[in-house]
Amino acid sequence: MEILYLLIPMSAALVLLILGIFGWAVHKGQFDDIEREGERILQIDPDPVDGDQPPGEGPPEQFPSSRSGLS
Repeated sequence: MEILYLLIPMSAALVLLILGIFGWAVHKGQFDDIEREGERILQIDPDPVDGDQPPGEGPPEQFPSSRSGLS
């Protein structure tokens, strides 16, 4: 029975923490336009991910490993 004196305040603190994090996310605009983000991954993006890479350079070539186990 004495454990309830610990569990009830801990659960109340957890609820307040969750509500605080949710309020922070709403205030920062995390839930403003969720439909656009779902459609964004379906669109083709011609821009490279790394803007500092010169155009025309692809990913580095990968050579087969000699430890692949396929002899």
